[in-house]
Amino acid sequence: MSERGIIVIHLDELLKDAGLSKNKFCQRAEIQHSQLNGYLTNTITRLDTDVLARMCDTLNCSISDLLEYKPKS
Repeated sequence: MSERGIIVIHLDELLKDAGLSKNKFCQRAEIQHSQLNGYLTNTITRLDTDVLARMCDTLNCSISDLLEYKPKS
C-alpha cells in the first residue's frame, strides 16, 4: 500500500453480480481483454475516464460502486 492509500477496483464483483462473462463485458464496454485484466487485478496504473464511463454504463453502476479509496491504516 502506498503511503497515501490505494484505489480498489471492484470490477470482478460487479461482473459476477451482473452475470456477465469477461468476453461479453469486453464486447459491450468496447475494451480490450488486456485492459480488462489490468482492472480486474488492480494492476492498472492510469485510469482512463472514458473506459470507466463505458464500464459504468455497461454495468449500470456508479463510479463509487466501481472504485473505492482505502486510506493508509
